[in-house]
Amino acid sequence: MKDAWQILAETSRTFAIPIGRLPAGLKDAVGASYLCMRSIDEIEDRRELDVATRARLLRGVGRALQSATDRAPRESFERLFADHADVLPEVTLRIGEWADLPPASIRPRVWDAIAAMADRMAGWVEAEFRVESEDDLDAYTYAVAGAVGVLLSDLWAWFDGTQTDRVEATAFGRGLQAVNILRNRAEDLAEGVDFFPDGTSVDRMQAYARRQLEVADRYTDSLPPGPIREFCVLPLALAHATLTALEEGREKLTRAEVIAVVQQALAGAT
Repeated sequence: MKDAWQILAETSRTFAIPIGRLPAGLKDAVGASYLCMRSIDEIEDRRELDVATRARLLRGVGRALQSATDRAPRESFERLFADHADVLPEVTLRIGEWADLPPASIRPRVWDAIAAMADRMAGWVEAEFRVESEDDLDAYTYAVAGAVGVLLSDLWAWFDGTQTDRVEATAFGRGLQAVNILRNRAEDLAEGVDFFPDGTSVDRMQAYARRQLEVADRYTDSLPPGPIREFCVLPLALAHATLTALEEGREKLTRAEVIAVVQQALAGAT
């Protein structure tokens, strides 16, 4: 059976490497958080299941984590997924394992974040991801990414006392998600999903993403040199470069550009 880090490498191309470079303890907490988030993201995206089923499974994940004490309730997850084990991927079916990875002293904070995200995702599934206004866009990008930035800030503070601005932490997650929305625009539309607010042009959406990334820059600039800063700087640098490419009319970065961005980002983070 694959271990957590093998599953992480298969499901999180952007974050697997910087997570692996984090110190022991923090690596377990951040890695577990991302595996749990990927677990519920897979439920959200599983179009073989109808809306009601996806929403029920997501809320079930939230309730299971809210009922946890010292360990995650693996039996609850097994019962929840029993009728859909042939549809759900391994990363989802093993969420009980991922939820137990963080050190005990921070485990409840991770559970709380994942439970809240699962509940919010259930609401978006039921709304069929209709984004009608910029307020809706803010709510969606917070639900799936801005709240992740806040969780990460709490993990930094727990690990070594690093203090960050929570508004800037929110923009860090929100900016990454806004770039993902722009990058995946064609695929989303092909699936009948449109994350652009009604009447919003590509230029306006790019400006929204740029505003978030500029605030996120202040967040990473406030971090001390080392693995935490490295973890945050790398995806942010790739988001900036991807947004620039999109603004230039290109679909994505070349492999050479990705390598150059990664090398430059890592050099500046140490």
